[in-house]
Amino acid sequence: MASYLTALRIPNRTARHLWLSVNGLGDAPTGRCDASRLIQSLGFVQLDTIQVVSRAHHHILWSRNQNYREPMLNKLLAKDRSVFEHFTHDASVLPMEFLPMWQRQFRRMQDKVGRSSWYGKHLDPDHLDQIKSRITEEGPLSTHDFDTKIEGKREMWKRPPHKIGLDYLWYAGVLATCHRDGFTKYYDLAERVFPAHLYEQDIPDRDQIDWLCHAALDRIGIGSLGEVRKFWDATEVTEVSAWAERHVASLIPVEVESVDGTWTKAFAAPDIEERLSALSHPTSRLRILNPFDPAIRDRARLKRLFGFDYTVEMFVPAAKRRWGYYVYPMLERDCLVGRIEVKADRPKGTLTVQNLWWEPKVRATAQRLAKLDSELGRLARLAGVDDVRWQVG
Repeated sequence: MASYLTALRIPNRTARHLWLSVNGLGDAPTGRCDASRLIQSLGFVQLDTIQVVSRAHHHILWSRNQNYREPMLNKLLAKDRSVFEHFTHDASVLPMEFLPMWQRQFRRMQDKVGRSSWYGKHLDPDHLDQIKSRITEEGPLSTHDFDTKIEGKREMWKRPPHKIGLDYLWYAGVLATCHRDGFTKYYDLAERVFPAHLYEQDIPDRDQIDWLCHAALDRIGIGSLGEVRKFWDATEVTEVSAWAERHVASLIPVEVESVDGTWTKAFAAPDIEERLSALSHPTSRLRILNPFDPAIRDRARLKRLFGFDYTVEMFVPAAKRRWGYYVYPMLERDCLVGRIEVKADRPKGTLTVQNLWWEPKVRATAQRLAKLDSELGRLARLAGVDDVRWQVG
């Protein structure tokens, strides 16, 4: 393993600028929107069902280019076939060109789900065959096209047998998301969704692991081996360690300064010096980020680099929440300056500001408030509403 004695030292502010740059948040989110290119650059975009203003996947793309609108993603999925859906650390959309490097992840998830305590005991081979037969004969189907019921006592985590079967076959790569109607997923046979020249490639597992690790480090710029592994969550600890040993000559040892002045050892992409020399100051625009944005997904890294202590609380009982159900971080230049709770009511055409908290030492100047008003107006347009209302003073 490379020695850290000659490690490149990266000051905290430079590290923050690099992190915003690799996450597509360094520049103003303007210009022609190429959603496919944005997804390719990020590696994947997490999907989420919760819609307070706009669902996470739409908001994440909008934060990189505010000319993005919600129908664009389903067009890439259903018509262009330039993206596909599968599981990273959570359900996500990925560039279709990555499909050959995702074959082992289908197998990993099939094995993982099949061995899980409640999935495994509810999988019936005959039922799986029936699901595949129906889709083969009838074409794409959603969960609404099946009528099996939850057995026994109804509990939040339980699923009807057809949902368990559809999910398992999707994890295994036997079925694929064909399109969505709203957020309703339609399943079809993978070979009818995935382009044959990508789906039928047979790439050795070690080559897939090498690609996954290199692609992860390229997209985070700097990180520990643990952070490389967690990027896709598609490799094991031992596999990432073996990758690092194989490619030790090309991994650049670095030390990264935290916001508190301490230093953390990590590795960087081979072109790190060129990346650092090309950095510019992040845009001064105030941005409202989604709680599932990739730039803030790793809460430990977020606190280390930015000093921003952030927790999602939508699954925390209301009485125990410090902030609120769905609270958005606010980014200005290279600082997380506060958090805001907003909610859209599309039938009424309103976006309501429910709560606003500035970070300590951040002043609510007239200029900063004007920036926030402008961003709220843009966020309202993403949600398809016109009127921004303040519930707080």
